Amino acid sequence: MAVYALVDCNNFYVSCERAFNPALESKPVVVLSNNDGCAVARSAEAKTLGVPMGEPAFKLRDLAEKQGLIMLSSNYALYGDMSERVMSVLATFSPGAEVYSIDECFLDLDGLPVDDMTAWSHQIRATVRRWTGIPVSVGIGTTKTLAKLANRLAKKSVRANGVLDLASHPEWVVPALKQTPVGDVWGIGRQYAAHCGVNGIRTAFDLTLQPDGWIKKTMGAVGLRTVIELRGTPVHTLDTAPSDKHTTCCSRSFGESVADFDQVNDAVLTFASRAAEKIRGEGLVAGAVQVFAYTDRFRQDQPQFSLNSLIRLSPPTSSTQHIIGAALKGLKSAWRDGYAYKKAGVIMLDLVRPEDIPRDLFSPPPESGARPMALMAAMDGINSKMGKGAVGFGLVPQDAPWQMRCGNRTPSYTTNWDDLPVVKA
Repeated sequence: MAVYALVDCNNFYVSCERAFNPALESKPVVVLSNNDGCAVARSAEAKTLGVPMGEPAFKLRDLAEKQGLIMLSSNYALYGDMSERVMSVLATFSPGAEVYSIDECFLDLDGLPVDDMTAWSHQIRATVRRWTGIPVSVGIGTTKTLAKLANRLAKKSVRANGVLDLASHPEWVVPALKQTPVGDVWGIGRQYAAHCGVNGIRTAFDLTLQPDGWIKKTMGAVGLRTVIELRGTPVHTLDTAPSDKHTTCCSRSFGESVADFDQVNDAVLTFASRAAEKIRGEGLVAGAVQVFAYTDRFRQDQPQFSLNSLIRLSPPTSSTQHIIGAALKGLKSAWRDGYAYKKAGVIMLDLVRPEDIPRDLFSPPPESGARPMALMAAMDGINSKMGKGAVGFGLVPQDAPWQMRCGNRTPSYTTNWDDLPVVKA
């Protein structure tokens, strides 16, 4: 019988901050999005104060002054590294693991010599907390969708204490389905949830009772697979070896709108460099580069414009030098004066592995790129050892107006030597 566990980090971004600053424990904390825009993570105490997900930061200032709400800038370098640490710990508990997101991981429990799944799950929680400082919840089910549902209830129920095993207790499945609003089912979006509500379908249990034909007509094949899993039949298998990406993007909203070409040029250069490093780390090369920038759509008092340009790379490459050149060429060709741009980005397209590059009579031989790639390998090695951005192309000022606002960002404790905690005697 298939058995899956979903291990989910509790309030992950906030938990990462608390792991290095215990003074934040038991206090209302929110982590803000890029440019300190809105709440993207909330502690339980912040939720109790009524802070909704996505609430703009300026609307939280009153709570900060009167209720002691702490607002922190996002620190993605820290969160990414902490995620890798958590996932490496989870991999020791099961030979089959699928990293589903930065804070979630599915484990394949089929065939594991475990007599008591609940006790085993508490061991996972204790080990992850002891080794990384991150609290997690564990949900177990005979399908991935039921494991996801069990995890949600494990978090909400004080009695569950962070663990709910529906696989070993099939008699709990129906009550669990009845306690789950249809909108909280994994894979059921707002549109489908609203449609279900109109038809009197309030809970996950109600959804399981609907005819397959109606479900497929209303929610498509994906929705039908979700309902089949809610009924206990596995459809989704563990994806332990995810396929290569076909695209990847590096983009940012600017700290303030920028009308100067040189400033946007610097931003695109930075994004292209990061995107190139990203695909090299995955062993891929790009066949095209797309660059875009657009104005602030919320400022209707200002002229609106969106630029977009695509440049082909022949042959496909992951060379930062060539990718930057293509991106800047695309920006220059599409640029229009007289507009204040609020966001820009670079998209890498047609990603393949070097050995899968289509060859033709006019393609240069592979060895022609040996020297540029040796340079890239040297740069990546230095940046890995000395810290991201130690060497690169171009000189970009750190106080440029397009740089993100992050006035309350905590140190990158685990990825930057200069940010290591110091203990004073």
